[in-house]
Amino acid sequence: MLAKTRRLAQLQAQLNVSNGRTTSNMAGLTLSSHFQPIYSLSHSRVVGQEALLRAHDAGGQPVAPPQVFARCKTPEELGWCDSLSRVMHMANFAAVMPPAQWLFLNVHPDTSQLLFRKEGQEYVREVLSHVGLTADRIVLEVLESAVEDASELEESVTTVREQGCLIAIDDFGAGHSNFDRVWRLKPDIVKLDRSLVARAARDGRSRRVVAQMVALLHECGAMVLLEGVETLDEALLAMEADADMVQGYFFARPQADLVPSGHCPDNLAGLHAGFQNMRQAQQRDRQEMLAPYRNAIGHAGVSLSMGHSAESACHSFMSLPATELCYVLDAHGRQIDQPVWSTQLLAPSSRQAYTPMNDSHGASWARRPYFRRAIEAPGKVQVTRPYRTLNGNHTCVTVSYGFHVQTGQGKETRVVCGDIIWDGLT
Repeated sequence: MLAKTRRLAQLQAQLNVSNGRTTSNMAGLTLSSHFQPIYSLSHSRVVGQEALLRAHDAGGQPVAPPQVFARCKTPEELGWCDSLSRVMHMANFAAVMPPAQWLFLNVHPDTSQLLFRKEGQEYVREVLSHVGLTADRIVLEVLESAVEDASELEESVTTVREQGCLIAIDDFGAGHSNFDRVWRLKPDIVKLDRSLVARAARDGRSRRVVAQMVALLHECGAMVLLEGVETLDEALLAMEADADMVQGYFFARPQADLVPSGHCPDNLAGLHAGFQNMRQAQQRDRQEMLAPYRNAIGHAGVSLSMGHSAESACHSFMSLPATELCYVLDAHGRQIDQPVWSTQLLAPSSRQAYTPMNDSHGASWARRPYFRRAIEAPGKVQVTRPYRTLNGNHTCVTVSYGFHVQTGQGKETRVVCGDIIWDGLT
């Protein structure tokens, strides 16, 4: 306990307070705090602030944080600089103490064990008490991919969580991030990396992946924060993916002053209306785009119910652009005969790499939503979301239609399905 008290006293000695702001000096640099607001999309207001290190040399020139830490010659110096920065940030946050807000604190990946385990619970409590913060106001951001020993990281996270701090995994989706660590660490918040957000805003397939990733993280018990949001498209992506929180230049840049509780920038206030407009426009465009395919698959179902062959019944559907194949399922989801393939876009040679998947006669598609929904509502066309096909390196959308045929066994339910190459339409 004495050593820890001395450590805090040494940290205090390097802190300077002037005009209500705490700064520090280290290795010829002046260190200060900036804060970037974190907003809840549902509440449309600030719920936290991420503390960011700022540094200037003797000539007043800015020094980037990585360069500050690069000046540390030993692990001990690095740990000291990291701790000093964190205590300075907490002091500046506590000086204003905005109600109902978290303080997000970064932990340098090379010193996380020093904070979590070696400095111990007593030290954490002592620092919080000194600056006047309670542990439940603190969110510690860790880079789970930066620590090789998973069990040691779990132990360290447990140490801090027992104090009441929240844990966030930072930069998820970059480097070697994986869901196994999420299951094991059970973070309160996962921050999706800026590079993932930027790519998803540009690419439809990545956009769907981000939405699925957010859903899976929610299943893991974590809230999801999209960081690095810089454009309206990226902000709308956060809404579409059902993220909980956002952070980035689009909403607010880092600044020395903390934004007050309840703060809501104008572009966040208008985001919900913009999202609704976007969704309505997307739905209109999608309905118009798929209307010919819906009509054609419905016509195919009626023709099949009248006893026409699959090739004849599906002719109108297969004549439309970007269609791939058409096939018929029995009441149990088993495929009847081979599918009718399109010759427009995919010649047999182009499917050669997927030959093991091409022979689908007798395959069971009972688990697929396009079958289940068609069986539940015969006479009504069903449309899936885009998904990865088994017949090539692309995504597809399946339209389906349940109908009845008269056989020697009586009336039987069947489903006709048509796959559309989604990449060829969008």
